[in-house]
Amino acid sequence: MGGHAARGSPPGGPVTDTDVLIVGAGPVGLTAAAELRRQRVACRVIDRLPGRLPYAKAVGIQPRTLEVWDRMGLVRAALEAAVPMRGQLLYVDGAEQGRIDLRLPPEVPYGFAALPQYETERILEEHLARFGTRIERGAELVSFAQDADGVVSRITTADGGDEEVRSLFLVGCDGAHSTVRKGLGLSFEGGAFPEEYMLGDVEVDWSLPPGYGVRSLHHGADGAVDDVLVCIPLPGRHRYRMSMLVPPGLSAAGSGGDGGGADGVAHGLETGRGPGLEDIQAVLDRLAPEPVTASALRWSSVFRISHRLVDRYGDGRVFVAGDAAHIHPPTGAQGMNTGIQDAHNLAWKLALAVAGRAHPRLLESYHAERHPVGEEVVGRTVRHARQGAASDAEDAGTALLREAQLLVAYPGSPLVGPRGGNGAGPGPGERAPDCGGLTSRGASVPLRLFDLLRDRGHVLVLYAESAADLAACGELAALARRSAGAGGGADGSGPQACVVLAAPDPSGDGAGQDRHGAAVDAAYEGPASGAAPLPVFVDGRGEFARAYGTGGATAFVVRPDGYLGVRLAPVAGPETAAGLAAHFARVFAG
Repeated sequence: MGGHAARGSPPGGPVTDTDVLIVGAGPVGLTAAAELRRQRVACRVIDRLPGRLPYAKAVGIQPRTLEVWDRMGLVRAALEAAVPMRGQLLYVDGAEQGRIDLRLPPEVPYGFAALPQYETERILEEHLARFGTRIERGAELVSFAQDADGVVSRITTADGGDEEVRSLFLVGCDGAHSTVRKGLGLSFEGGAFPEEYMLGDVEVDWSLPPGYGVRSLHHGADGAVDDVLVCIPLPGRHRYRMSMLVPPGLSAAGSGGDGGGADGVAHGLETGRGPGLEDIQAVLDRLAPEPVTASALRWSSVFRISHRLVDRYGDGRVFVAGDAAHIHPPTGAQGMNTGIQDAHNLAWKLALAVAGRAHPRLLESYHAERHPVGEEVVGRTVRHARQGAASDAEDAGTALLREAQLLVAYPGSPLVGPRGGNGAGPGPGERAPDCGGLTSRGASVPLRLFDLLRDRGHVLVLYAESAADLAACGELAALARRSAGAGGGADGSGPQACVVLAAPDPSGDGAGQDRHGAAVDAAYEGPASGAAPLPVFVDGRGEFARAYGTGGATAFVVRPDGYLGVRLAPVAGPETAAGLAAHFARVFAG
């Protein structure tokens, strides 16, 4: 059974039931499981709920998340199900104050999108099923204990029985009231907003342009915001998920809601009576930009918001991700997307650890990289929620890239080294941008860089400007394979390499193209040493050179999560070889 096969621990250790036990089958847990299974790691996914909840809770999909799903091979299904987010219309005290168009630079391959959370979970669950792994519904984690070799977890199953599961690692993606977080004894410091809100999934008959969200505010006599309406478009005709302040009769205190749970974390959907269509209509009558009638209420709820962050993202062999690690206002649709990227960051590192190929401290980099991201997101969303809008002191273009999560970077990570080469383009720890116009002998149409990275692990991308650079590229590729150990990842999990060759000299005399033709021929024939030939792609439009600010022959390592691990120039020379070896020594076991 895929994902359930028993795996051995290190010699002398006990046999495990699975490599990784994942608690929680929301978007975060499913992303972690899908990435682990893609990298041939056995895992089990348990969730206490009997099935997916039909609620459009988290709906915003950020461009960076779509890039992650591209790397994993499931972006097409997401794009087919989602509705593009074109922008937002802002109204204040009944008057239109502006329109924000969500336009990203043309080199960014994906835009903003909206997708109900249950659809996101469906897509991830169907993708995971292709690896033979299915969610164990109605199963709940009761307790766990870890030792030097693994984790023993006690779970209750759907039929009421008890089961003891031994795994190499345990990952808690079990939400704001996480059992895993509590079992680790992690602190979860923060506070709660006094306001309560209500959500409703409805259709409206207004004439506003499709694909635009709506934010409508009203100020009281004291100048403070006293009424708010936020509408996010969903797939379907004139369908929106709306959020607004809850009227007194629907508050948690007045409706018998749990007020946030026995652990005192007041975050998420309440258990009391949800708003009816008449409650939503009353808010629309006050705040909608034009007269409108709401209909087709699919679901509704009252919810509360907290802002909290764990002190550590893991301890030993146990980790937390998503809402188990950070909760905050839904401003800018940052929460689920941040959690998905937590899961992706952790999963590739766990895959190396399970295979025995990880540096002993590789898993520590999960906290080092993702905790600062969680801290920044919590702080920013709290500021924006209290101020009523994004008002950080940065230009609109930068703010949009930040909301898209395209500026997330790990400059202080223990995995990245100093920057080599010139000062242009992305450096170690920064997102590896996409580019187009890459041509090869085997494709009649240009490819994108993301096409070359899809469904791979570490990729050594070598930029060469002449045939003379190719020999050095071959030597670096061989060094990368040796540095990764375990036969250089003979099973496909180790570093792979490709060469991007500079665009021919547009002199018009054909000499530049002829020189590249000879270089490509030489690359396909393979180096004289008998090593495998390197795939070569010509930067026909110069997009790679511009996006990466090459300024000469340069070596880049793109990590499995799409960030640069190292940038070194020139490709020839002992300093580059030493820098590449040092980088892989920080990632892989010696």
